[in-house]
Amino acid sequence: MEISDVISVEDVVLDLRPESKTRLLKALAAQAALRTGCPAAEISSVLAARERLGSTGLGQGVAIPHARIPGLRRPYGAFARLAAPCPFEAIDDRDVDLVVLLLLPEASPQEHLNVLAKIARRLRDVEVVMRLRKAADATTAHRLLTDQPPLKSSAAA
Repeated sequence: MEISDVISVEDVVLDLRPESKTRLLKALAAQAALRTGCPAAEISSVLAARERLGSTGLGQGVAIPHARIPGLRRPYGAFARLAAPCPFEAIDDRDVDLVVLLLLPEASPQEHLNVLAKIARRLRDVEVVMRLRKAADATTAHRLLTDQPPLKSSAAA
C-alpha cells in the first residue's frame, strides 16, 4: 500500500488556521468525517485518546496523528499545511506546521501499518519537508508527499 492509496489530492489542505492542537484535530476529524462517513465526534475522540498516550508530533515541525477507527472500511489520510505553526507537544517541543492524519480500520493488516512508516520516512526527508512548506498548491504538495514526479508546470515548487 502506497501513500497515494490513502491520501488523495482532495485531502490536501493548505494554510489551515487552527488556534490549538485540539482545534487542529477537530478540523482534521471534520474533514475525515466528510470523506469517510464516520462521525466527526468519534474520530476526534479517538484521536484525542491516542494523543493522551503520547504526542504524535515527530519533531522538526511535523506531526502524524493516527488512530484506529471502528467502522472505518479502508485507510484514510489527509495532509494539512498550517498557515502558522501550532503548539503540538512534539518530542522536540517545536510547534508543528505540517500534519498528516492517518486513520486505519480497527482490524488493520500489517500493510496498513506500513503506510504509516512510509509517511514517517517521507517526512524525515529535509528536502521534501522544505518543499512541502513552499508548495504553491494542493496538487504539488500531494505529489511531493506521495513521491510522484512533479508535473511539468509545477517543477519549480
